[in-house]
Formats: sequence, structure tokens, C-alpha cells
Amino acid sequence: MTTPALHPRITLDPAICHGQPTVRGLRYPVQNVLEYLASGMTEAEILADYEDLEAEDLRACQAYAADVLHVRSVYRLAS
Repeated sequence: MTTPALHPRITLDPAICHGQPTVRGLRYPVQNVLEYLASGMTEAEILADYEDLEAEDLRACQAYAADVLHVRSVYRLAS
């Protein structure tokens, strides 16, 4: 199991969820957690529905996504 140093709550394991980033290896893909938040679910609703998750896990998913999407430069390819 590989854990990115900056995101210890996010795990990558080829044997879990086809290698997608998951929360602490619990088979909760980061993508799903982000979709719950994007759909308007509150943190409290998510934590009530998924008792294995903790508030820190939700913040870790958001931080992981922000780091993955971090772009240093944007170049126009066509005009």
C-alpha cells in the first residue's frame, strides 16, 4: 500500500477499488466523497451515512483533490 506523504489519510492500493485513491483503505474512493460534497450533502450527513468516515477524512479528500488539480502554468493551445 502506498500512502502519499502529504495525505496520510489517502491510500493507493491496486487491490482496493482498482487502485483509485481511497480514504484510509476503507473502500471509500476519494471521488465518491467529493461527489457527495458536490451534490450538496453536508459534512454531518456524510458522516451519519458512512460511520467509518471521520471529518478529517473529508478534509483530506478535498486537500488531495486540490493538490492533484494544482497547475503551475496554463498555456493556450489554439486560438
